[in-house]
Amino acid sequence: MSFTLEIGQKAVDFNLPATDGKKYSLSDFSSHKFLVVFFTCNHCPYVTGSDEVTRATAEKYKSEGVVFAGINSNSEHTYEEDSFPNMVKRMEKHRFPWVYLHDQDQSVAKAYGALRTPHFFVFDEERTLVYTGRGVDSPRDVSRMTVNDLENALEELVSGRPVSVPLTNPIGCNVKWDGRDAHWMPPEACDLV
Repeated sequence: MSFTLEIGQKAVDFNLPATDGKKYSLSDFSSHKFLVVFFTCNHCPYVTGSDEVTRATAEKYKSEGVVFAGINSNSEHTYEEDSFPNMVKRMEKHRFPWVYLHDQDQSVAKAYGALRTPHFFVFDEERTLVYTGRGVDSPRDVSRMTVNDLENALEELVSGRPVSVPLTNPIGCNVKWDGRDAHWMPPEACDLV
């Protein structure tokens, strides 16, 4: 069995607190046709380098029924900057167009098999996984970006076409697992393709 959720599998439910003071589960997004769950954080240069591209993609496809949910699963014991209070500050500063959820016990990251930050999971109307992997090919320096895989997948999805490239390797810092070295990854977690 793969560590990371595989194409064709269903979204895994969660119940997580967000920076807006509410708790969210999958059912809270049911009024939206499509769902993008992505694992992110506060400090990673691959996240901060590509956040504005992710914002533009989220805003572009909002009218097509796409909703984004960002999840921070990083241990604050590895990076204090990834703590919940710092998540709140980050959202107050940047006003990103997604809910920002805190997976403190890292159970959701394990359920989805999140490998890196950022790591995107795109679900169709049935909440079946149709794309997983990177957002763009150069998230740390988007001036060098040549392809936006997330946007390509969403364009095909909202147009009713199958996603032609459903799987890419996420590019970024590994998830910071609690009690582990900052560069540790689960042994069963390997590159997707």
